[in-house]
Amino acid sequence: MYKHPLLNRDKMTPREALDILIEGNQRFTSRLTADRDLQNLVLLTKDKQHPFASVLSCSDSRAPVEMLFDQALGDIFSVRLAGNIASNYAIASLEFGTKYLKSKLIVVLGHSSCGAVKAACDNFEDGHISQLLELIKPAVIQESTVKQTRDSSNDDFVARVCELNIRHQMNEMVQASEIIRELLANKAIGLVGAVYDVSTGHVEFLENTVMF
Repeated sequence: MYKHPLLNRDKMTPREALDILIEGNQRFTSRLTADRDLQNLVLLTKDKQHPFASVLSCSDSRAPVEMLFDQALGDIFSVRLAGNIASNYAIASLEFGTKYLKSKLIVVLGHSSCGAVKAACDNFEDGHISQLLELIKPAVIQESTVKQTRDSSNDDFVARVCELNIRHQMNEMVQASEIIRELLANKAIGLVGAVYDVSTGHVEFLENTVMF
């Protein structure tokens, strides 16, 4: 099985998992991405997976999780839904990634200029999209600092709702999942929120969201 070159995954701590992601994003933004034999990794991971991190992120094509953290096959258990929403199925996937695949860290990753967040800000409705946006609208309601132009034309408003949505989805996940709560209580995993800037490639981990 593929081993991360820096640490034994079985002994890795949530803090070390976070540091690996931070360092990987630094490589990505510095154009110093690691050189990997991907075909060899296919062979090494074909029988078993042991991702060190699980990431709930948006489906946006500009935010491929493995690339922006400079990770490879077998490194990240990736759950992607528009608006990085903690739906029941997303939570179930994260429970599997942590309890059974032994990921050490869950990251809830939003991003700038998120179309789903913008649509929620505009009260957009169409097909099944409307059901998805209902899970983002609590963040729109929670945002109380912007008094005028509370729609997608206001970049500051969208950015504030984006961050609130990340925090809201984290709370929803913890409240809904006994498995994740127990893993957090036992310090078996960590949880953190972050925002990816699609214009710079930089990931900012949000203050007061780290749970170890």
